[in-house]
Amino acid sequence: SPAQKLIFNRVNGKRPQVLLQQVSAPEECYTLAHEENVRFIYEAWQQVEQQLDGSRSGESACGPVQYVEKTPNPGLKNFVPIDLEEWWAQQFLAKIENCS
Repeated sequence: SPAQKLIFNRVNGKRPQVLLQQVSAPEECYTLAHEENVRFIYEAWQQVEQQLDGSRSGESACGPVQYVEKTPNPGLKNFVPIDLEEWWAQQFLAKIENCS
């Protein structure tokens, strides 16, 4: 079922009425500028990863430095980073399953 959206209308200065209106989920569309930004960030990050790999293997004396806390926060002891690619894949598959 389509998502519901709250609509607030003010009529002649009276208190607004709350109406529930069903709207269909908007299709995601990306502008050319958005795609260029994503491509730029992706390519820049790939370069950083290559330079980090090169500095680990001793190929390069200068380059990016990976931040490591000197005194780790004990509250983050059990922290597990999320795999964004896996998360997006799950979201994509869930969206496909809901549409069919």
